[in-house]
Amino acid sequence: MNRRKVMQLVAAAAGGNWMTKREAAAAQQVARATRGLPSPKIKDVQVIQTAPGGLRLPVVKVLTDQDGLYGYGCACFTQRADLVVPAVEKYLRPFLIGKPADRIDDMWQAMYNSSYWRNGPVLNNAISGVDEALWDIKGRQANMPVYQLVGGKVREAADCYGHASGSEIAQVVESAKSYMARGFRHVRVQVGIPGMEGYGARGAGATAPMKSLHGGPMYEPAYYIRRVLKLFEACRKELGDEVELLHDTHERIHPTQALQFTKDCEQFKLYFLEDVLSPEDIAWFRQVRAHSTTPLAMGELFNSPHEWNPLIAERLIDYIRVHVSQAGGFTPCRKLAAMAEHFSVRTAWHGPGDVSPIGHAANVTLDLVCYNFGVQEYSAFNERVQEVFQGCPVMKDGFLYANEAPGWGIEVNEKAAAKYPFGYGEQGGKKSLNGGWGEVRKRDGQIIKQ
Repeated sequence: MNRRKVMQLVAAAAGGNWMTKREAAAAQQVARATRGLPSPKIKDVQVIQTAPGGLRLPVVKVLTDQDGLYGYGCACFTQRADLVVPAVEKYLRPFLIGKPADRIDDMWQAMYNSSYWRNGPVLNNAISGVDEALWDIKGRQANMPVYQLVGGKVREAADCYGHASGSEIAQVVESAKSYMARGFRHVRVQVGIPGMEGYGARGAGATAPMKSLHGGPMYEPAYYIRRVLKLFEACRKELGDEVELLHDTHERIHPTQALQFTKDCEQFKLYFLEDVLSPEDIAWFRQVRAHSTTPLAMGELFNSPHEWNPLIAERLIDYIRVHVSQAGGFTPCRKLAAMAEHFSVRTAWHGPGDVSPIGHAANVTLDLVCYNFGVQEYSAFNERVQEVFQGCPVMKDGFLYANEAPGWGIEVNEKAAAKYPFGYGEQGGKKSLNGGWGEVRKRDGQIIKQ
């Protein structure tokens, strides 16, 4: 029975006195609650290519057949951004046009299975862009932020960590103090290695401790390990015990080195040690876990549930660090967080500058609605980014707050976005490699993971 028919019966019943006013009011309330909204159909799928922060940020825009109803999603595989664009335009767009925009999980499963070969980063990011755009549309339809559509808040804001770095240990300590002065309770610390190519900080000094057999960037794990342990010692001495320290190894050491390194880190009581192993070496987590109490974070490079499922189910990590668009978007990461909750694994979603503000909005939404939230990585939005993405999540005293506007709460200024095309601000190898990363080798010339 449609709404019009219900209202006609209500009116007739009230006039005939066989339904009380109270019953008539109740029937009208039911009619309003069940009237539903017309199901929007996908009219077009577009990709906005912009790089206001010097990093390539593909953003998907899904338009519907209802005037003014559209949504945005993050598809940020920055190192291969130009491949995500045709994945959306040439494969997902013709597949999606005409389909309902309000059947989000169904659409996700359809996109995921339509390529036959699954769980690749290019297609997962393309799917993520559409998925998150559909959630944005759903929120705009309901006139609610997305967090209200999935059960509402379990906390008011997301506790974040900032990136303190420097070529020298003293510089890192001062950077950490500046974060603490701004209210941050968690700080990631990274330091350069003299004459080498470290991660998260520029190399210190001009002279390498040894000669290399090649002319490119050099890195040696043993030097890194000794340097970082000195950093932790200085941080605890200068910063005290109340601040939570984090560090990213970035998968650059051998598994046997990871065993000893995690044991050596115990004395410094880290909040977590990130990516001490690479995805190819995840079986080693069993040995690392058995020999160390240092909390472990992992997952930034994961694309597939086959990678994170065993680590969570066997309680081999403490924090899951997935890049949400790498995993396919908001829909699968809600399920990932729910699974992790049952095994007391907490979330720490990947949130660097090569995640768009829409991706950060999806991150903070998960942070607010998931009971097992741990901490959120934070990267500030510069003026150009905020010019393009209007309505970014707000940082205050180390807490990230969601926008209360409908959907993700973000509007993309497409005219401003066009001012900063892919390649904007890129220099050197990043420019010549189309936004990709270069290579780092050990002193004998062996390539390292990064």
